[in-house]
Amino acid sequence: MSSNTIAKRLNVTAKAASNVAQELMQMGALIDMPDDKFEAMHPRFTAVNMYRKYCQRNNVEFKRNKTVDNIGAILETPYEDARTK
Repeated sequence: MSSNTIAKRLNVTAKAASNVAQELMQMGALIDMPDDKFEAMHPRFTAVNMYRKYCQRNNVEFKRNKTVDNIGAILETPYEDARTK
C-alpha cells in the first residue's frame, strides 16, 4: 500500500504516513517496496523483529519470549484472512 493510500485511510498527511511507515520499516514491521509502497510483514516475524529492536534499545538480552510468540500467533489468522480476500 502506498503512503498516500495509508494517509487517506487514516486521515493524516502523506508525509506523516510516510514517516510512520519508515519507522515501522526500521522496526521490522513493514517491507519497503518500489514506488513509495509498503507491505506488512507476517505477524510472527513482525512481533519477533520488534521485540528484538526493543531489547537492543533497552540493553535487554534477546531470547525467546512466549508472550511475543503468542502475539504473533494470535495475529496470524486475521493477517491471512486479509491477504486472501
